[in-house]
Amino acid sequence: MSAPLLIVTEAPVRPEAAEQAAKEWLGLHARRPSGAQLYRSVEGADALLELRPLDDLNQLPALREEWREQWDAVAPHLAGDFRRQVQEFVEAPKDIDTPLPATPYVQLRRVEVKPPVLDEYRAWRDRTIFETVRGADESEVWLAYHSLLSTDAGVLFVAGFSCEPERHNGIYKTPAYEAILEEVREKYIVPVGGEGGLFTKTYARIGD
Repeated sequence: MSAPLLIVTEAPVRPEAAEQAAKEWLGLHARRPSGAQLYRSVEGADALLELRPLDDLNQLPALREEWREQWDAVAPHLAGDFRRQVQEFVEAPKDIDTPLPATPYVQLRRVEVKPPVLDEYRAWRDRTIFETVRGADESEVWLAYHSLLSTDAGVLFVAGFSCEPERHNGIYKTPAYEAILEEVREKYIVPVGGEGGLFTKTYARIGD
């Protein structure tokens, strides 16, 4: 089953130091096995992403020492600071029997929903977004989280897939899905930034 809590850590890296940053980060995983996985952005900016499963918030204090080690090892190679957040699992149209996706690619899709219509939005997305996901073989994993401790408020979808990103993204670029996006913009989301409040980032898994 997917992780009940998810620590999402993103960090922009200097292009010339990207490989070394990844090496140092993976070294921390080897010394302190936690089930975390590391990814690198496949889009324009060089960035690393760590997804780490968490069972309980009581585990957070014990991570402070590890995060200090992470700073010492990785920070010299970064172009900006770590951005860390805790997400809480809500539901999954395509769940997994492991805490994190085992796919070569993950995609983070974020949207901020207006609080008064959150329940209505969840019912709506089950018959629209999730119905599209259930019918798409390319999307092997699709998990819905919600921000628990984060400056990026709202819904976070974690999609996992093995095909090339262009093929996977094609599922969500049809006229039918564009109509879904138009409806969510009009009815449910806070219209700030990105494509009317929608943000998508794609990463490739690195390491074991």
